[in-house]
Amino acid sequence: MGTTKAELFTKKQNETASLLKAIAHPARIAIVEYLMNVESCICGDIVNKLPLAQPTVSQHLKELKSAGIIQGSIEGNSICYCLNEKTIQKLKIYFETIENKISKQNKCC
Repeated sequence: MGTTKAELFTKKQNETASLLKAIAHPARIAIVEYLMNVESCICGDIVNKLPLAQPTVSQHLKELKSAGIIQGSIEGNSICYCLNEKTIQKLKIYFETIENKISKQNKCC
């Protein structure tokens, strides 16, 4: 696959692509879904909930955190994670925009 030539696209398009790329892995989707279903920040439980080794889970958490999809805070010897509401709101707005445009278009297929 070639380069994306990011400079040819808007800042918003590049940001949205980065968010979607960061979340586009089944393990990361599982992490996001797990964090959606708990009512507090989670520390060590994520590794126990996924069928992956701890280093693999840590790498996925790092990618999600780097993209801003999750956030973490240090509590004692562990890092507690939760969803970043601002970033999730950006994704929500993006998909709502698509949904609104589709609902106003003539159906072609």
